[in-house]
Amino acid sequence: MEQYIIEGGTPLVGEVVIGGAKNAALGILAAAIMTDGQCMIDNMPNVRDTNVLLQAMEGIGARVVRKGDNEVLISGKCIDSSGELLVDNEYIRKIRASYYLIGALLGKYKKAKAALPGGCDIGSRPIDQHIKGFRALGADVRIEHGMIMAEAEELRGSHIYLDVVSVGATINIMMAASLAIGNTIIENAAKEPHIVDVANFLNSMGANIKGAGTDVIRIKGVEKFHDTEYSIIPDQIEAGTFMMAAAATRGDVLIRNVIPKHLEAISAKLNEIGAVVEEWDDAVRVAATRRLKHTQIKTLPYPGFPTDMQPQIAVTLGLSKGTSIITESIFENRFRYVDEMRRMGANIKVVDGNTAIISGVERYTGATVETPDLRAGAALVIAGLAAEGYTTVNNIGYIQRGYERFDEKLRGLGGMIEKVDSEREANKYIYKTGTVD
Repeated sequence: MEQYIIEGGTPLVGEVVIGGAKNAALGILAAAIMTDGQCMIDNMPNVRDTNVLLQAMEGIGARVVRKGDNEVLISGKCIDSSGELLVDNEYIRKIRASYYLIGALLGKYKKAKAALPGGCDIGSRPIDQHIKGFRALGADVRIEHGMIMAEAEELRGSHIYLDVVSVGATINIMMAASLAIGNTIIENAAKEPHIVDVANFLNSMGANIKGAGTDVIRIKGVEKFHDTEYSIIPDQIEAGTFMMAAAATRGDVLIRNVIPKHLEAISAKLNEIGAVVEEWDDAVRVAATRRLKHTQIKTLPYPGFPTDMQPQIAVTLGLSKGTSIITESIFENRFRYVDEMRRMGANIKVVDGNTAIISGVERYTGATVETPDLRAGAALVIAGLAAEGYTTVNNIGYIQRGYERFDEKLRGLGGMIEKVDSEREANKYIYKTGTVD
């Protein structure tokens, strides 16, 4: 089992380049099968989630040609529409975003079948809004034997009001509606940057989508899509993770290939607690020379503070002066990392399941911790980098789902971190870097 072994106590200093946005890539890759032409997509993050989705796409007959670590050519021309268009259970249970293939297949072929999705266990994430949208477009949607089956003779535009803001439902409905007959309006739509990126990608193939990034998206259906070349936006969560790592270790890091506008909620909180944040056109610098201050945070849909950054800022606030409060309003299981942080000396109490009261401590101490999910795993790595002594982070497959070359990038900033796959290798690394008291 692969692990990260971390020797903490070294401030992160230097420059790091951010990769493409995982959450945008998953929607864009799925949408690429909607044309019989070719889609050349670059700045694609080479992480487990995107690789699993590409395998799932090949499994239904799409042509996928890797041109490099971060570039892929995709065509849906070879998909056999005479079959049942089943997305293999093996793939969709690994990553939740495989469900984007349902919207893509339904939009193009008017039918799709897939298992109920998996992914990180961070709370209930029902797909009722997806189903509501598909049905509003005229599809017959059933759930039987753990499978979602959607089928329609034709899709027709509709006025759809989402009961809750849902990124996944917004993307899935947007894809299906793009090839429907007539006009569709999605109200109470999600506004995240990756919604805009997927809409821009669909438009580059010939879709007619307006209003992405606002809470009302208007779509005029078109007959078919054509070839395109597209570059995925930078990953705001990877950028935010390195911003928090710089602050927590009292380092000084220049983070390149970012869109500062997408990071405003994160930058504002770092400024508030006393970190230095400087912005350029495509870069941000974060520095912290002294112990930071406390604050209050509530996670909200974009442009609010992102739930995907909640564990990382909790680690930073755990080392800050005073008492901070974090309220999680998106996912009810987001605080599963708290017990692991307590092993490292953090003083965090969870109240009513959705509120963390964090009393700052002077330091963390190294420990062996278990990764409960993707973002919590990244947060535990940050804690290890800031801690005294050695930290072992287990179950790093979660982290590799969404961070490309994470340990390599951290080493480039001076972080003492190594990926190992045995206790012998771990002991060898500890012996090489120093002995534990």
